[in-house]
Amino acid sequence: MFAPQAGYDRALTIFSPDGRLYQVEYAIETVRHGTLAMGIRYKDGVVLCAEEKLRKLQAGGQSQKLFQVDEHVGIVAAGYVPDARVMVDNVRVFAQNNRLIYDEPLEVEGVARKLGDMAQQYTQYAGVRPFGVSLIVAGVDGKTPAIYVTDPSGTYLGFDAVAIGGGSEQATELLEQKYKEDMKLEEAISLAVESVKKAGEDKGEPKHVKVAVIDTESRKLRHLSEEEVGKYIKGPSQPEKQS
Repeated sequence: MFAPQAGYDRALTIFSPDGRLYQVEYAIETVRHGTLAMGIRYKDGVVLCAEEKLRKLQAGGQSQKLFQVDEHVGIVAAGYVPDARVMVDNVRVFAQNNRLIYDEPLEVEGVARKLGDMAQQYTQYAGVRPFGVSLIVAGVDGKTPAIYVTDPSGTYLGFDAVAIGGGSEQATELLEQKYKEDMKLEEAISLAVESVKKAGEDKGEPKHVKVAVIDTESRKLRHLSEEEVGKYIKGPSQPEKQS
């Protein structure tokens, strides 16, 4: 936790004497307490993966952290998920307006930039608070897969593979060790699931792991079923090739 600094930690629009916005840093800390989320770019697409903690009687069919923005773009969140839902709803409208006005899909970076701009606006006005969520934005532009990450400060950066949320340090270490640019789909999903098993809170229970894939051929987001995810979690047998 951050020590109080003469009221500067309570004011969003005032910098501390050492140039810090504590409310933004608190929001980033909220992300670290969220469950693990990650994105991996492979040779022909992207994989999004999220760990979701379910209550005993909660229906597990719908993901709370994995969202579809457009046919070719998905988002996975870590942090305060209701904030993610609001941001995703806004950028969905932005993406559809782009199709209506320009008759073409919005680029993945355009989605990330819009989300970053939205987050940054909530760091400079009194009476609001920063969004307490980081988002992994992944998709394909034509035949080019892309992944970006936004944080509560409004920053967005591109990655080949990235993990956010609780346990992200451990997951990042594994990604740095095993990630390869020419990975195939099965390898990318296996690496994502292995990262959840190593760093996640529930150690990779199939019902707690949500996976989605966007490939450059179909350019459409597809959610994997619990049975498909279970095949990758069980290992070391090789799962069937995904179409």
